[in-house]
Amino acid sequence: MNPAALIARVLIGTWFVYSGGLKIFGTGLDRFTRDVANYQLVKAPWDAVAAYSVPWLELIAGLCLMLGILRRGAIMTVAGLVGVFSISVGWAWFKGLDISCGCHGGEAPIQYWAKAAEFTGYFLLLGWLWARENVLTGPKSRP
Repeated sequence: MNPAALIARVLIGTWFVYSGGLKIFGTGLDRFTRDVANYQLVKAPWDAVAAYSVPWLELIAGLCLMLGILRRGAIMTVAGLVGVFSISVGWAWFKGLDISCGCHGGEAPIQYWAKAAEFTGYFLLLGWLWARENVLTGPKSRP
């Protein structure tokens, strides 16, 4: 295992465990439900479905990345989450919404350019990890 890939997996995994855990055990899922509703992408009860599901996906995928369990699935799950986050933030930016991100329970409005840079960093790191996984184990062929 490449030490750089291990460090990257542990760092991004830790970040997603922290982010999901904070929503679940810190600021609370009720608060995150309000944050999700502020994006105006889905209406009740789908805002609650998303708010009660996403943090658990963050937590589980982050743990899998950190521990090296189901690495490809964890990378794809985190990439999917970042994709959904990117679309949501892009929607809010397009609509000119002055809302908090909902990422860590703060009240500060989204800094859209900073979020775009953050998401770019996630995608670059996840793409690199995905490439490393395919180099090390080779692509899986289907019977």
